[in-house]
Amino acid sequence: MRKLFLVSLLFLIFFIKSGIGASKRALSFDDLINCYRISDVDLSPDGKWIAFTLTQVDEKKNGYHSDIWLVSSDGKRLRQITTHESSSWSPRWSPGGKKLAFLSSRSGVSQIWVISMSGGEAYQLTDHYTGVKDFIWSNDGEKIAFVTRVYPDCPDQECNEKRDIEFENRGTSARVYDELLFRHWDRWWDYKRAHIFVLDVKSGEFKDVTPGDYDSPPIALGRGYVFSPDDQELLFTSNRDSVIAISTNNDVWAVNIETEEIRLISTGFTDRSGKGNDHSPKFSPDGRYISFLSMRRPGFESDKAEIFVKEVKTGKVKNLTGDIDLSVINYLWHPTGRKIIFDASHHGRRKIFELDVKQGKIKCLVSDGYNVLADMDKNGEKLIYLHCSMNRPCEIYEYSFKKRRSRRITNLNDKLFKDVEMNRPEDFWFEGADGDSVHGFILKPPFFDASKKYPCVFLVHGGPQGAWHDRWHYRWNAQVWAAQGYVIVMINPRGSTGYGQKFTDEISRDWGGKVFVDLVKGEEYVIDNFSFIDPERLAAAGASYGGYMINWIEGHMDRFKYPFRCLINHDGAFNLYSKYLTTEELWFPEWEFDGPYWVNEKYYKMWSPHNFVNNFNTPMLIIHGEKDFRLDYAEGIAAFTALRRRGIKARLILFPDEGHWIQKPKNSRFWHREIFRWLREFIKG
Repeated sequence: MRKLFLVSLLFLIFFIKSGIGASKRALSFDDLINCYRISDVDLSPDGKWIAFTLTQVDEKKNGYHSDIWLVSSDGKRLRQITTHESSSWSPRWSPGGKKLAFLSSRSGVSQIWVISMSGGEAYQLTDHYTGVKDFIWSNDGEKIAFVTRVYPDCPDQECNEKRDIEFENRGTSARVYDELLFRHWDRWWDYKRAHIFVLDVKSGEFKDVTPGDYDSPPIALGRGYVFSPDDQELLFTSNRDSVIAISTNNDVWAVNIETEEIRLISTGFTDRSGKGNDHSPKFSPDGRYISFLSMRRPGFESDKAEIFVKEVKTGKVKNLTGDIDLSVINYLWHPTGRKIIFDASHHGRRKIFELDVKQGKIKCLVSDGYNVLADMDKNGEKLIYLHCSMNRPCEIYEYSFKKRRSRRITNLNDKLFKDVEMNRPEDFWFEGADGDSVHGFILKPPFFDASKKYPCVFLVHGGPQGAWHDRWHYRWNAQVWAAQGYVIVMINPRGSTGYGQKFTDEISRDWGGKVFVDLVKGEEYVIDNFSFIDPERLAAAGASYGGYMINWIEGHMDRFKYPFRCLINHDGAFNLYSKYLTTEELWFPEWEFDGPYWVNEKYYKMWSPHNFVNNFNTPMLIIHGEKDFRLDYAEGIAAFTALRRRGIKARLILFPDEGHWIQKPKNSRFWHREIFRWLREFIKG
């Protein structure tokens, strides 16, 4: 009897420790906003510590709070560096590793602060009137280059302050503009430009090294600035065209910090005009080459981004990835100079690749999930990156070049997810338009029972040159949707990135064509091949281009073998004519529809959902941010008006304090609640 008791006790202990039988639960919105969000990863020069920004939601204050943390490279030691009530972010190690600089708004406006690794309190390094948006150290640690917004004709801080005061006291709320581009994303132009200043760390003196009526870095599509190996020059990205609203012509420039002499770097091409998007400059480790990313076609923001190198001595330019059908997102030089590490979208993952500079061959280092390059140690032994998946938020990982494998360094979100039930997304491929293979993900709800029939929601991604990835997302989180009891289907149709440039190109001037056929065929394939989906309980939802597609589906529901019972449209275009006139980045519609509509009306007329209102017949939830300048909220109002005037059930939700995305925590909670309420009404059963 005693022996039987001991055996039973040991079995019980094993049962508990192994987690078998432990109660599991579905993911909730509270879990989503309670995640630790890691960003701004920076490896110390000796490779022993990793600094990063850790952001948490503060729902009571309806905002976010960020602090600087350190983790040892072996993952065993973790400590918080900043604890101020104001946020701190963007840690940057000094070249010697003895100091850590970061941005903080604790003095009222964001400035550079520095803390010694030997101890003591952080001290404020800059006191620039307009604040600091971003910064980098020089190689010798004696200078810092930083970005701020200034009036382009103001010679000093006093002038900027005076102009701000005059504007605030102008006696009217009127905004006056004479030229494009006068607003961007969710902000009206403040008559200032982004300029790069260089600060002498010891004296505190600084100078504007990119003066003039230009943004450096540019307002969009381009990034990156870097000191030359001898710290005498600064490479940066800027668009110097006269009408920025219709131009993607970012260029790489070099400026002599002492003389302010400027020269164009992104020139000397043999395969392109140089009028496309050139950005992200870096120096090779030996200083012999300048590298940057380049797009061939002017005006096309989603062209293939290729790595170019330019020999400093001769000016000879070479395309390193022209024969590789991947569009580079970020890249780093390996310290040997013989390899470049880059990340790129490929088949629903963001993978990390190694490029042999001399031979032009690549190999994949990290293939699963969604991976973002961060840093590399000076010996070239390890690569630091962020990794997430559809099942987990981003954590810090290390890839060993010697061992050829990765390991996780942080596990900040493990406790939150230890009792959450989630399924992994599953890949599927089907035959789309023209017989081409099209890829998608299917995600089953938690506690899935294959013998049951489940309602299903089809999500349509934005862009349109974008993609659904095996990635954790804080706005369109597929796991949170699946946790409501839905099967989630995410198809990457024509126009998606990561399937070759030709596949991406085939949506331009064809917004309701092949891409729509891909979605129609994809829906039929999924219903016919996954018997657990109930064809009588289907819904579709999308944002931005995805919202446009919801409007297009509304007018072409008869094309589907299995019609949707309801639709959800977030910030979607309804009338392509008015969309053109109210958006800010005009290069986008001019590429997608082959010019302004008064020059070439063909594609505006062909693909505008408002022309098919007579076919509208499906209930739609419409959501829009009133500060969305990419897709003006009048688009949402127009769609709602058309639906209700035709007597079709619809609901309009407007957020006066949100732009293209719903970012404030309380608004996000409301957004999720209303969407899931709408779905329950029509497809939950």
